[in-house]
Amino acid sequence: MLSIAEANIFSDDKDKETFLRILCKACRVYDVIVHDYCLMDNHYHLLIENAQENLSLFMRQVNANYAIYYNKKSKRTGHLWQGRYRSWYIHTEEYLYRTIKYIEFNPVEAGMVAHVRDYPHTLGSRLLNAETVPRCARDSMLVRGYDIQELAAFLEAPLGKDEAAELEAQRKQSVSVENKRVKHREKKELARYFDDGMSKADRNKAVYEAYRDGHTQASIARYLGLSDAMVNIIVKKFRI
Repeated sequence: MLSIAEANIFSDDKDKETFLRILCKACRVYDVIVHDYCLMDNHYHLLIENAQENLSLFMRQVNANYAIYYNKKSKRTGHLWQGRYRSWYIHTEEYLYRTIKYIEFNPVEAGMVAHVRDYPHTLGSRLLNAETVPRCARDSMLVRGYDIQELAAFLEAPLGKDEAAELEAQRKQSVSVENKRVKHREKKELARYFDDGMSKADRNKAVYEAYRDGHTQASIARYLGLSDAMVNIIVKKFRI
């Protein structure tokens, strides 16, 4: 979630701890497990397991209760959050592990700290520093699936450039839910997006469509014989 005008929503450590208490209370109400989290100053990331398909109600309670707390503390009125939260289904182990790394390395990528363990407001950091984890994260896969040495090795390096691109592509994949199981819809082969006689404008539209459907910029560039930079420029034009 992002705050209005990207202003800070957490002014100090007390705000972040209050948010975690609100989060854990909502987890008890809606039967949610937190597998990972990162609280930045003006936004947050959550990796949760939600078996009851009540994500909207859960998020509404978390955001509304924190907004009440923050507005009262800051003596402000009005909306705290900017727009609706964004969410993605995690449907493969590879996707899951990349998402965890993405979440944990947010403060590092922002230049706030040099190592994951140095930023106190992620689950990984709490575990690496042998600190108590929030109640709602005690069943996290990071808690139950790793010892400290394994977790430290996993969080030693951020996502590489190719891994980050794959993560972005995985987020764009269309998914369906059947009998509470998440399945990704098969994307078309690249050849089906492009025709030999198509105009440059139509080709560029097809580039963006292929990217939006989950193909990476690198794979599109290789298929068309274009540079990665050119494909990136095309995609950015359609994003604006």
